Amino acid sequence: MAYFSQDMKKQIAPHVKAICKRHGIKATLAVRNYATLRLTIQSGPIDFGTEGGYKGYNINTYHYRTHGYNPQAVKFLDEVLAAMNKGNHDNSEIQFDHFDVGWYVDINVGKWDKPYLLTV
Repeated sequence: MAYFSQDMKKQIAPHVKAICKRHGIKATLAVRNYATLRLTIQSGPIDFGTEGGYKGYNINTYHYRTHGYNPQAVKFLDEVLAAMNKGNHDNSEIQFDHFDVGWYVDINVGKWDKPYLLTV
């Protein structure tokens, strides 16, 4: 059963914050339902394809490399996902509808009431 606590977040947060700072990204890290580590990206110089005014969309953390993001966005996502999943495991067997993960990871670009701000 997936589980993620505030103490676990305290261990991972410095690594995630360092990656965000290096890329010029402003973001928040939160624990949701004791099972999910969520990064909400608020602003930065990386274009995630938000020019259409999308508010609060979720990045598919399994297939983001094939969704047409620019190389700078893919590089950031590679780094931040590696940090967010440090110590995690995924022994899921989808054929048998068996899910066994240490915790889930979500990345949101913007919020429902505040879109991502692209800074240049």
